[in-house]
Amino acid sequence: MNATKGELRKTIKEAKKALTTEEKSEAARRCFANVEQCGEFAATQRVLVYNSLPDEISTAAFIEKWHERKQLFLPRVNGDELDILAFEPGQTEEGAFHIMEPTGDDCIDPMTLDLIIVPGVGFDRHGNRLGRGKGFYDRLLHNCRCPKIGVAYACQLLEAIPAEPHDVRMDAVVTDREILRFSTK
Repeated sequence: MNATKGELRKTIKEAKKALTTEEKSEAARRCFANVEQCGEFAATQRVLVYNSLPDEISTAAFIEKWHERKQLFLPRVNGDELDILAFEPGQTEEGAFHIMEPTGDDCIDPMTLDLIIVPGVGFDRHGNRLGRGKGFYDRLLHNCRCPKIGVAYACQLLEAIPAEPHDVRMDAVVTDREILRFSTK
């Protein structure tokens, strides 16, 4: 019997809860060190990342390290869509879903991004992503041509996730333990 997306979300939530603070911190460090080794990251200048929620692999150190060397962008919820704005230290406020979002009005066209670092509840070994169920990233990623790298704890990597026609596959999934690459063409 195949698990539903809801069942998979619950299983992953329990696995993440079992991680200690130290394990989470070390996993984030190793995951983003792996991202930095990806050619897609090295070759880019305009990178969409995200401010992580407490249950997501932390992006804080990565953003701090790279915000002066690359042009980083963050998403901001706007109704059912995500606006994309440049990251500026100190220019965020708590927005939808208690996420620290960029302030201002200078939204950019997502088609101008070189790379998108994508959060997810889970990923599988085929490049499929399990989101929180609201579809924000599916709508954003659908028309973006740049590489998409999903990032997660190793416990969020599953063998298979049920995929639907509107789901957008990742070009790579990076965890603290491995880098998986996929042909999405």
